[in-house]
Amino acid sequence: MVDERNIEQITRLVMEMLQPEGNKEGFMVPVGVSARHVHVTQADVETLFGAGYELTKKKELMGGQFASNEQVTIVGTKLRAIENVRILGPVRKASQVEISQTDAMKLGVRAPLRDSGDIKGSAPIAIVGPKGAIYLKEGCIVARRHIHMSPKDAKAAGLKDKDVVSVSAVSARGTTFEEVLIRVDDSFTLEMHIDTDEANASGIKTGDAVVIK
Repeated sequence: MVDERNIEQITRLVMEMLQPEGNKEGFMVPVGVSARHVHVTQADVETLFGAGYELTKKKELMGGQFASNEQVTIVGTKLRAIENVRILGPVRKASQVEISQTDAMKLGVRAPLRDSGDIKGSAPIAIVGPKGAIYLKEGCIVARRHIHMSPKDAKAAGLKDKDVVSVSAVSARGTTFEEVLIRVDDSFTLEMHIDTDEANASGIKTGDAVVIK
């Protein structure tokens, strides 16, 4: 049986061969659907899971990040909760929660649309773990859709860090995404990140492709 990871690697290689050199129009990008998740500081990890606790790795992600085995419950302003929300590592300098707009409505929070890490003045939220809980006065956001690129990818697409593009979803619904931020770093693998609301509305899933217009 063919391993799913091999299929993904082969798909990426084929896409690279078909890319229009130096021209963003028609440049294909694989999609990664980003479910709700949490980033935490080491101090908050210990509050949630106990003194001296460290996150354990479940799956490697791009840029040195990883999906951890640890999960928490997030609680909104009206005591509405969502359980089994995964923590992404490694630990950060500030804790934050990234959710979809549907999640925000369920939790009763006014989470603004922001780039990851931009949490000043964002929505308050509580995070509950097996050993304790923390309350963030700010830190809950709906993450802005974006495309990760290596410098090589960016050069091939004729783009640079912080450019904004439009992309079309290759799906039966023919959705176009506007205001897509380009993020370029040596540690990045080519991938567009959208949340579950955007994925469901456009009828696409992780591993599908979008095309830069």
